[in-house]
Amino acid sequence: MTESSKIRVAVVGAGKMGTHHARALSKLPEVELVGVCDTNVWKAQLAAWQSNTVAVRDYKDVLGRVDAVIVAVPTPLHYEVGKAVLEAGAHCLIEKPLASSVDEAKELLALSEDRELILQVGHIERFNPAVLEAVKHIRDPRYITVERLGPYDPRMSHIGVVMDLMIHDLDILLTLVGSEVESIEALGASLLSGHHEDIANVRVRFKTGCVADLTASRISLGKSRKLRAFQKDSYISLDYGNTALKVYRKKTAVIKSLKDVDYLSPKLSSTDPLRNEHQHFLDCIRHNRKPWPSGERGVEALKLALQISEELERYELSGHAGSRSLIPSWAQDLGKIAKNVGKDILRS
Repeated sequence: MTESSKIRVAVVGAGKMGTHHARALSKLPEVELVGVCDTNVWKAQLAAWQSNTVAVRDYKDVLGRVDAVIVAVPTPLHYEVGKAVLEAGAHCLIEKPLASSVDEAKELLALSEDRELILQVGHIERFNPAVLEAVKHIRDPRYITVERLGPYDPRMSHIGVVMDLMIHDLDILLTLVGSEVESIEALGASLLSGHHEDIANVRVRFKTGCVADLTASRISLGKSRKLRAFQKDSYISLDYGNTALKVYRKKTAVIKSLKDVDYLSPKLSSTDPLRNEHQHFLDCIRHNRKPWPSGERGVEALKLALQISEELERYELSGHAGSRSLIPSWAQDLGKIAKNVGKDILRS
């Protein structure tokens, strides 16, 4: 593939994220968008119309005509579609999480390595300009807090909030800390989806001694996506949603006044994270480079997310009756209150 030749790409999945992918790819001069594929032809046609390409019912019909594929189907289908794409010899960007199980994810990774193909995972927050800048300042975090709150989206009811939202932060967390996990504590509640947790609080302890507290919720009316990292000599505040970063650094060992603290608010790029993600994927294809959110990283984030999900099964506040004996009485009352609140939201 020459530098001047266009990379032929197809998008599989014409839902919300697939439509975003198609629209963004259609604006890149180095891309030939071959089509948008979905078994729901009406959705495929709508996404294709918005992206100036064609609609395709069966994604297998385009596999012999593309260099790369964006997989944006529901999570249970990631393995099936991703495997078919890689076996057809096309590079693949699969939306997070990489697969439904670690075994499936490892098989996709092994297949991509065997075929010498790029396998990138759609952890788009890595390409947020605030994150790209933050990794330059976070070296040895001792305590990290993360919150990711947003409104309920019925299209994601087939997975819990950990696999839906928190996995973004787990990927960033593993990257920033760079250590093995020592222990996990998790508590959550199913309020709206009925089968999976919609809110979760998690504490992750790493072998380096770093502790991270994460909250993910999809029952909030407003959106909030923030990360705060505390180090021996600095404090970093990252706002994903507003693309903002603040760094506070000690100038002296003993702080007597604010004059002893340096404040930095770096000027950040205004580029769109999705565009950054696509450019990185295309660059890896052209130059045979390993993507930053690689398949290996996707496996690690998935593994941690599934471990947390298993822990939530034990301490879920409003789910299985068998687990309630493990929950203190105040938490059981909280679960009942939360479930009633969820019902009120659905009525309104």
